[in-house]
This record gives sequence, C-alpha cells and structure tokens, in this order.
Amino acid sequence: MAEQPPREQWGSRLGFLMAAIGSAIGLGNIWRFPAVTYEHGGGAFIVPYLLALLTAGIPLLILEYTIGRKYRSSPPGALRQLARPAEAIGWWQVAICFVVATYYAAILAWAVRYTGFSFDQAWGDDPEGFLNNEFLKLNETPGEISTFVPGVAWPLIAVWVLTLVILGLGIRRGIERANIVFIPLLVAFFLVLVVRALTLDGAGLGLDALFTPDWGALTDGGVWVAAYGQIFFSLSVGFGIMITYASYLHRKSDLTGSAMVAAFANSSFEILAGVAVFATLGFMAMDAGVGVSEVSSSGVGLAFVAFPAIISEMPMGAFFGVLFFVSLVIAGLTSLISIVQVIVAAVQDRTGMRRVPAVLSVGGAVSVVSVLLFANDSGLYFLDVSDHFINQYGIALAGLVLLITVSWGLRQLPALQRNTDATSSVGLGVWWRICLGVITPVVLTWMMVDSLIGELDENYEGYSTSFLLWGGWSVAVGALVVGVLLTLLSRRDPRSRSPERDSRTERTH
Repeated sequence: MAEQPPREQWGSRLGFLMAAIGSAIGLGNIWRFPAVTYEHGGGAFIVPYLLALLTAGIPLLILEYTIGRKYRSSPPGALRQLARPAEAIGWWQVAICFVVATYYAAILAWAVRYTGFSFDQAWGDDPEGFLNNEFLKLNETPGEISTFVPGVAWPLIAVWVLTLVILGLGIRRGIERANIVFIPLLVAFFLVLVVRALTLDGAGLGLDALFTPDWGALTDGGVWVAAYGQIFFSLSVGFGIMITYASYLHRKSDLTGSAMVAAFANSSFEILAGVAVFATLGFMAMDAGVGVSEVSSSGVGLAFVAFPAIISEMPMGAFFGVLFFVSLVIAGLTSLISIVQVIVAAVQDRTGMRRVPAVLSVGGAVSVVSVLLFANDSGLYFLDVSDHFINQYGIALAGLVLLITVSWGLRQLPALQRNTDATSSVGLGVWWRICLGVITPVVLTWMMVDSLIGELDENYEGYSTSFLLWGGWSVAVGALVVGVLLTLLSRRDPRSRSPERDSRTERTH
C-alpha cells in the first residue's frame, strides 16, 4: 500500500473550536430551537434542555473527540481500530453525510436567492405563493418531476463551488480560516438582528410567548424527548463530523474543555436565535391583531414564508431581510463544510488520495446528485422527506448503535476515559460512563420508538405511502446498506489496513 501523506492538523485550538462551533451552529439553531422551545413548555423547557446538554450533549462530544483524536482517522478508519465490525458504523455515517449534504446545500441556495429578493420584497403580498409557485415552481404531485428550475440551480452550483474551494484549501488554510472569519461575523450579524427585533412593536409579546414557563409541561415525557432530540441534532453528533474534526487535533489537546466551550457556545446561539425569532414574530402578531401561536412556525415555513411576510411590514425591512438571510447562508455554510469533510476524509484515508483530488471527486459526486434532485419542481418534497427520515432513522439511529457498540459491546468507555483524562483540564468521572452507557442510549431508544409509533399512526405530512417508501424510508435504509457494502468492499481490498496494523501505527507515534 502506498504511504499515506502526513495527516493535516489544526493550526490552533481557536481554529478547531471555531470549526466545531461552526459545524454545530446551523439552520436548526435558527429555525428549529425557538419553535421546539415554544411548543414544549416555553421557559420551563430550558430545564430539560440543560439536563440533556449535560447528560447527553457534552458527553457525546467528548466521546467523539476522543475517538477521533486517539485513532487519527475518519469514522470508518477510527471505528475499525476499535473493532473491525464497527467499521460499518463509520461508513454508515459517511453515507448519511452524503445524503444530508445534498439537500442542505439546496436550502443555502434558497437563502442566497432570498438575500437578493429582500432588497425589493420580490415575494409581494403572498410569500407562500411566491415560494411554491414562482420560485420553486412546485409540482402538485409530490415526487413527480416535470421541469428543471434554473433559479435554484445556479445559486446551488455557486454554493457548491464555494464549499469545495474552502475544502480544497485544506484544514488550516481553508476550513480553519473560513470559520475564524464566518463565526464572529455570524454572531455580529445576529446581535444586530436581535437589537433590531427587540425595538419592534410587539417584541415583548413574542418574548413572553417564548419564555413564559409552563411548569406542568415537565410532567410530559414528550417534552424530555424533545429536549434530548434538540441537543442531539444541534451539536453535530451521531454522524461522524466531530470524529473527523478531532482527528486533526494535536495529541495533547484538551478535549473536555473544548467540548464544553463548543456545547455552551452552540446553546448560547440557540437562545440568541430564539430571542430574535420570537421578538420578530411578536411584531407580526401585533401587526395582524392575532396571537403569537397563529404566526409561529419553524423550518422552511419560518424562514421563507413567515419572515418574508414580516420583512414586508416592518420598518427597514430590506436591511433586516438581508441580514437574516445572509446569516442563514453563513450558518449553513459552516455546517455544510463540516458534513462534506467527513466524506472527503473517509475517501482520503481509504485510498491515500491527496486532498484536492479527493475534494473534486467527492464534491463532484455530491453536487451532481444535489442539483439533479433539488433543482426541479419536486425539490421541496424530496428535501422534506429526506431530512425527516435521515434524521430520525439515520443520524439518531447511527448514534445509538455507536453508543451501544462502544459502551456495551466493546466496553471501551474506561479506556477512552483514560485517554481523555490524560490531556484534559477537567477530568471525567463515573458520571460520563453512566451518561453514555445508560442515560443517552435509553433516551435515544425512547426517541426511536416514539417516532416509529408516530410514523405508523399516520403518514408523515400526509404524503402517499409510496412516496414515503421510495423518497424517505429507502433513503434511510439505503444509507445503512451502503455502509455495510462499503465495509465489505474495504475488507476484500488488500490495500485496506488491518486493525492490528493501525494499532501498531498508533503506538509508534
């Protein structure tokens, strides 16, 4: 086997932290957290949310940091060194990243276009009709493709070009430098948005709706599941990103301190986003003479329907709109870069390929699929079902399998804890092993069961069963199948390194 090129490293701890924070802070922080908080007890939701952060979020981050730094490889290579069969989990995570990257870039492309639309409020008096009919040219039949949408295709291509240029420049010159610029810029933009939102008439109405605690909600198990789900999906854990990023750390890097900084920075931004979003929704509710519950929404509906309607009514709407959609682009771009890096790193580690050829081959494949699937008149439908099923039965399930494998199957938590404690400022106690070995697996299993019951009760968003089968379930199951097939191919290739050889390599450093 050809000798592997020297592994890249972060230039500084700050660079790694900015990249980790950039990966964690994404679209979900802006359009998911405020709605989840509002729907699950308001201010009272902060209690289960913080407990979930301490018992699942931070412990999971530390686990993934430790695996990545110790084995200095992408998820397939790192998990192969833990145990050969575990390599399949790593390739499963790579396949999940492929799926997520294709539709995540499409949302960024929409945000790019809406930045321009904000200057003259091109959506007019009917933002929902503009989004579905004029911009996305949405087909009435989900899954049926009849036309290509150039207005989505060209910004989508531009997003991919920028992403691949940053990745092609490498860990230090590309990813690290980009995040050191983008994250402070994102925070600055959002602080301006918060100040502007708080000066709007009705801002207090929105904040009261968001933060007034409903303590009775804490007796509802669904609220606790929602808290753990929000932490899990917002911290970029479960699909290999943090294993990959940590594989570029220096061997004596502080892991527990870095995990706490990244986790609390992510949560602080989520609360900041909640203030901005609900202060603005309060303005909309007062302007329309209705309750906040009648204007609150999340996801695509919040970003591309509710906010354009608000922008059209508020003073200095164009300024607010440009800041909001540019913030979406920045938050999404830093996350997209981290997602694609997982695939790039896996290809590099598997083949010995240099960075630029790896980026071009991976980027070429992902971007072509992305444009073909999401620059057409069923793009929104594909995005909706792909996101739902790959999150619930891809990311969360892969994270659960990883935890069970490491903690129960391989019993590696004590050894990994020793590796972490050797270089970290804050030592881990038995609480860490209890959280990862008991609490988090139980909650994730509960999430799986609860979600499956919901799927069986009624079709997601009322879509037809056939569309959900081939557009949703097949994507989630397909990622798992691809992971297994890539593992089998890797075993048959004589160039593939064995766990024993990897372990010897680790000991010589």
